[in-house]
Amino acid sequence: MKIAIQILLIAFIVNASCKKDVLDKAPLNIISDDVVWTDPSLVDAYLTQCYAETYVFCNVSTDNSWGNLWKGDAGPAPMWINEVSDEARTAWLSDAYPYKSGNLKINGGLLEWWESSYKVIRKLNQFIQTVPASPLEENMKGKRIAEAKFLRAYNYFEMVKRYGGVPVITEAQDLSDPKDELYPKRAKEQAVYDFVLSEIDAISDNLPETSNDLGRPTKYAALALKCRAALYAGSIAKLGTIQLDGVVGIEASAANGYYQEAYNAAERIIKSNNYSLYNKYPDDKVANFRELFLEKNNPEQIFVKRHDKNNGMGNGGNGWGYDFFQCPLPNGWGSGNQNAVYLEMAEEFEHIDGSSGKLDRTAIQQGLWTTNELWDNKDPRFFATIYTQNTPWKGTLLDYHKGILKPDGTIQTDGSYNGMLANGIQNKTTGFGVMKYLDESHGNLIGSNGDWATSSTDFIVFRLGEVLLNYAEAAFNLGKANDALDAVNLIRERAGIALLTSIDQDKISHERKVELAFEGHRYWDLRRWRIATTVLSQNSSGLSYILDYSSGKYKLVVINNVDGTVTPPAFYPQNYYLPITLARTGNNPNLVENPGYQ
Repeated sequence: MKIAIQILLIAFIVNASCKKDVLDKAPLNIISDDVVWTDPSLVDAYLTQCYAETYVFCNVSTDNSWGNLWKGDAGPAPMWINEVSDEARTAWLSDAYPYKSGNLKINGGLLEWWESSYKVIRKLNQFIQTVPASPLEENMKGKRIAEAKFLRAYNYFEMVKRYGGVPVITEAQDLSDPKDELYPKRAKEQAVYDFVLSEIDAISDNLPETSNDLGRPTKYAALALKCRAALYAGSIAKLGTIQLDGVVGIEASAANGYYQEAYNAAERIIKSNNYSLYNKYPDDKVANFRELFLEKNNPEQIFVKRHDKNNGMGNGGNGWGYDFFQCPLPNGWGSGNQNAVYLEMAEEFEHIDGSSGKLDRTAIQQGLWTTNELWDNKDPRFFATIYTQNTPWKGTLLDYHKGILKPDGTIQTDGSYNGMLANGIQNKTTGFGVMKYLDESHGNLIGSNGDWATSSTDFIVFRLGEVLLNYAEAAFNLGKANDALDAVNLIRERAGIALLTSIDQDKISHERKVELAFEGHRYWDLRRWRIATTVLSQNSSGLSYILDYSSGKYKLVVINNVDGTVTPPAFYPQNYYLPITLARTGNNPNLVENPGYQ
C-alpha cells in the first residue's frame, strides 16, 4: 500500500531551544552545505553520523534521561528492555523499571523513540535528496542512498512498534513550509508498516550481497528488517484490534499477506547460504553459544552495532558499558548484575532430553543440594546465558550464598562462622545474572575512575538464529507446520538438546524466549502476541542459596514476589501502544492520542 509523501517539521518539539537542536544538521554546523555535498569523504561522514545517532540499534532510547546523558548505549539503558519484560528485574539502577508496575501513563517516558528518531530522519531525508547531485561515483551514490533508506525504514519500524501509526516523512522539512504540512495527522499503522516493507523492496538490490563491515547493511540485512517488520505486522493484524480508524491496528484480512512476506524474506536469507548457525565449538555447546555473542564477524551475524575499546562515555569513542553494568562483582562501583534474572526465566531452559526445566519448588526447599544436582543436564544455553551460584568467572566461582546453616540447625546471616563468611560477594536480588555478551577479559574495575564504557563486543541487531525463528512463526501461521518444525529443530540441534517431534505456537514462543533471551526481543514479542496483560501482570521469583557448613551443599529458599506486593507488576491494555504524550499532542493538535491514555 502506498503512502502519500508528507512534508513535516520534525519532532513536534515543545520548546524553541529543542527546535533549534532539531534543525541542526551536524556536521553542517561547522562545514558549509556546499562543501559537504561536494566532498565524498564528508558525504560518507554525514551518513556515518546518522548510523551513530540511531541508538535503538542497541535497544536504547535517547529520549530517556540516562540515554541522553550517556550517549545512547554507553550506560545501563540497553538492559532496561529486559527489566520491563518477564526476563529480569533491575538489581540497582534503572529509569525503566518503575514503569513495570503500571506507571506507563499519558506523559510517557518508557522506551521513547520520537524526537531523536525524527531528528535522524530529517538528516536522512536531506541526504537522500542531495546526494544524487554530489560528485560521488554513481554506483556509490546508489549504495549510500540505499543505506540511508535502510536507516530511515529502521527508524520508522522502531516507531511503529511503539506508537502504532506515526507521520511518515520522506522529504527534508523547513520552517517556511505551510502550516498544514508542519502539523500533520498520524498515518495509519498499516500504512507505516507498508512503507517500511516497500522501502526494503526498493533498495535491497542496491545493497551489496556481502560486506566486510557488518555495521553497514547488506541486501540480507535489509531482508532481515523486512522479515521482522512483516512478522510484527502479521501479529498485529491477527491478534490486535483496530482503533482510531486504523491509526492503531491492522485489518485481520492482511495477516496472511504479512506472514507470507516474512516467510519469503527469511527464506531468501536462509537459501542465500551467506550465513550459518555459529558452530565453531561443536563439542562444547556452552562455549559455542557464549562465543556467538563475542566473536566479531562470525557467520551467524547479519548486521551489528559496532563497538571498540575506546571509551564511549562522551569521549568520542565507540565503547559501551554493557560488561560494566551486567558483570558479576568485582565491579568499579561495587555493584554490577544490572539485570537480576527471574527464577522463572532460569526454569524456562529445558533439560538436554527435552524435559521441562521447571523445578519442583516444594522438593528443592527440602534437604540439601549441590548446584550440579540442581542444574544437572540443563540446556547448554542456560549456562551460556545466565550466571548463578558456582558459575565459573575469571578463574573463580561466583558466590551468591546468603547465610550459613550451622550444625545445630540455626542459620547465621551476618559476620562469619569458624572463618567462613555468612554471605557471598554476589549478594543480589534474585540469585541470577545475565552471562550473554559478557567478555571475561574485560576489566570492570576501571569503572571506579570513570573509564568504564570500553566494552568492545558488537551488539547483534540481526542474526540467522532470529531469522529462523521468524521463519518458523510465519510458516506455522501459514499452515506450513513442517517448515516451522524444521527451522526450530535447527536451533535446538545447534543448542545440543532433543529435537521436537511436533510444533505449535507455544513451542515457537518458548524457543524464542530461550534462544533470544536478553537480546531485546521478549518485551516486544509479548506485546505483539497480545499476551502482555497476563504475562507482565504477575509477580516473579528468585532463589536464595544458604550454605550448609558441614556438607558444603545448599539449603534452597524460593524468594516469592521479588517485584514487591505494594506496587506489583501491571501491564494494561492501553500499554500495547506507548502514549503519544501530552507534550506532543499539545504541540500538534492534529496528533490524536492513543486509546486509553487520559
